[in-house]
Amino acid sequence: MSGFAGRVVKLAAITGAVMVVMAAPAAAAAQTNHTRPRPGSSRTGNDLSYPQCGTAFPAGPAFGIVGVNGGLANDVNPCLGPSSSYPSYRQAELYWAVAVPTGTAAQPKASLYLNTADPGNVYNGTPIADWPTTGNTPYGPCKTTTITTGTGTYTVGQNSTACAWQYGSNKAAQDVSWVSSAASAINAQTPPVTVPAGAASYPWWLDVETQNTWQGGASGQAMNVADLQGMIAALRQAGATAVGAYSTSAQWHTITGGTTSSSGSLYQIPDWIPGATTLSGAKANCTRTSFTAGRVAITQWSGRPDHDYAC
Repeated sequence: MSGFAGRVVKLAAITGAVMVVMAAPAAAAAQTNHTRPRPGSSRTGNDLSYPQCGTAFPAGPAFGIVGVNGGLANDVNPCLGPSSSYPSYRQAELYWAVAVPTGTAAQPKASLYLNTADPGNVYNGTPIADWPTTGNTPYGPCKTTTITTGTGTYTVGQNSTACAWQYGSNKAAQDVSWVSSAASAINAQTPPVTVPAGAASYPWWLDVETQNTWQGGASGQAMNVADLQGMIAALRQAGATAVGAYSTSAQWHTITGGTTSSSGSLYQIPDWIPGATTLSGAKANCTRTSFTAGRVAITQWSGRPDHDYAC
């Protein structure tokens, strides 16, 4: 997220098919400085992701939300945990979210968000390298099919609700693994605060935006829904108890067709709504109608980094 309207947009979830240009990493010196907390911020927090790597993280927010991915559904935020570019636990955004926020009764101190996407088995004539070919799902088995493109004939997973569900499940399972690895790498440096590694320790938010890669039409929306359901199922299987969606009503409707009781695990999950430019606007957005038929739990207003309000 970090700038819903103005952040860098990257084509989502196409392994081996698209060259992604990332900004050059900042210097790897240990991050020790934090920006000053805002006055009266007992219900306000911040969300960080790869655009904030190497910068001074906010100090004293009530809660923090960290992006697990590096802009795509299939890559990792390079400063989620220690890495070659950001070797100190102080540079790890996951550590910031666990150790720095002051806490609020309205929102847990540390949460995570995931980039989501449903590219289908082929995008612009190129087979998706990590599209599944097997899997038992609530929509039946994910099976293979043969396709011919301008570059040859390939055996790939079907472009079906079953394979879409499995794709989402695989992505979420990978995200859980990345969080566990990041926590282990942080804790190996014996910081003053231990970072939980398990999925149950965090609320999880699915970042559902039209800027990512989705399938279109009624059949495509059904597969998009299955994809998101697969992500939720994998998170819950890993132990997560709180899963919500970051989106807008218009984008959610475009991608999923709108949430109804038939949408299964998407129905009535909490909302995190962006779009405001001020704190007062974010507070006002708490009264907006939920796009999932659930409740509006958090709203966001733009900044560097973005700010969030616990409704």
